[in-house]
Amino acid sequence: MNIAFIIDPFVSLNPKKDSSLELIRAAQLRHHETVVIEQHNLQLNHHQVEAFGHQVFYDSQKGHYLGNSVKCSLTEFDAVIMRVDPPLSMNYIVTTYLLETAERQGVLVLNKPNSLRTYNEKLSTTLFPQFIPPLLVTSRPEEIKAFVIDHQEVILKPLDAMGGSGIFKVTPQDANLNVIIETLTHHSTRAIMAQRFIPAIKEGDKRVLVINGIPAEHALARIPQKGETRGNLAAGGQGVAMPLTEKEKEIALTLSPFLIDKGLFIVGLDIIGGFLTEINVTSPTCMKEIRDQTGEDIAEKTIIEIERSLTTRSPRH
Repeated sequence: MNIAFIIDPFVSLNPKKDSSLELIRAAQLRHHETVVIEQHNLQLNHHQVEAFGHQVFYDSQKGHYLGNSVKCSLTEFDAVIMRVDPPLSMNYIVTTYLLETAERQGVLVLNKPNSLRTYNEKLSTTLFPQFIPPLLVTSRPEEIKAFVIDHQEVILKPLDAMGGSGIFKVTPQDANLNVIIETLTHHSTRAIMAQRFIPAIKEGDKRVLVINGIPAEHALARIPQKGETRGNLAAGGQGVAMPLTEKEKEIALTLSPFLIDKGLFIVGLDIIGGFLTEINVTSPTCMKEIRDQTGEDIAEKTIIEIERSLTTRSPRH
């Protein structure tokens, strides 16, 4: 196969934990050609989506490294994998429109561009109310304060951030509650999510990867540092791989038909204490940590599933 990866700047990717690099490694080891493209290097030329990118290679000694620069049409690729971190800026939205053009011309684009726009990583959990904790989405301070009083310990978070950014644990007695709400809601002009605090966070915020509807065998429990309520690795959490619990399997398998139907091929579910808190569809990570600790190669499984998907598709016209 010839696979393109739409990524954040290559130099910003950390080989110790980046799942885009894991996918490139797995693709290379299965003898596929790989190219990386930054989203600002896509363009629409009449009806063709063109890209300026670089060949990218993996070597067990040298790691990942860039090769020649290339100019190409996205129709030259068997698959294009969109792996750009949130937030969904206007640049991101434009990229999804360009990728839809390539999709209409027969290119397999993962995840499906329309679904990347449609399914907010936090709000989409509400499609599965049987698995979520009590929550509120609003920009109104009085409603947020009432929710905090009702539930006593509450997590407040923006709807478009990642890596634990902008997350606060609050109580009714919190002296900074008003300013936290003002800051997060941009003075009542932007909706945020209030979510009942789940004490089981001390045992880890579990990342469950689901590839083409199939849950991985292991989750990565991201365990908060002492005195911290965020388990995110970017916020200093410790990643510990462990087998999925029966509840985590139930959640993943319940979501599986929905994910397949919406073209959400690579998904990371966040589960705390048996509650679904996020459905990550933009650039879910943790593949590297799980492989390092357990030997389960989720990136290789992903590439194999892409190969299978291509063999069952109708040929391009």
